Amino acid sequence: MTIHHILRLSFIALFVVTAFFCVYFIIKKHRSKKGPKLLTQEKLAETTHGKMTEIAISDKSMFNIWPYISKLKMAKILSNKIKESELVHKVYRNSTEDFEHILLSTEKENHFVVIVADRNKKKTIGYFIHDLNGLYA
Repeated sequence: MTIHHILRLSFIALFVVTAFFCVYFIIKKHRSKKGPKLLTQEKLAETTHGKMTEIAISDKSMFNIWPYISKLKMAKILSNKIKESELVHKVYRNSTEDFEHILLSTEKENHFVVIVADRNKKKTIGYFIHDLNGLYA
């Protein structure tokens, strides 16, 4: 074997090893991604201080939930069949105006995915699946 062949084989081996490392780290990163957080009853109760009042759905008053909705759809918690214009059913805010509960329509009647958003920190806390008749009625 000439030096030319040895250099060529070493570069091919180096490429293969580098490719394996890249694939390994991509798979590791993909597995460690956190999905949307399902809230417990206790954590949900902490966000409902006082009376929950319904607020009008508008872009200025409501927390930006669309990136979180994309995560919910990727995790197959929300259906892709529902149009985005019909997705937000109602928005509730607690009496201290710290938290918003955004009700998203599902395929089942009176069942909603509730996104809880912290208005002070401007981020979502998590989601909760609940029947509208039991929580806000």
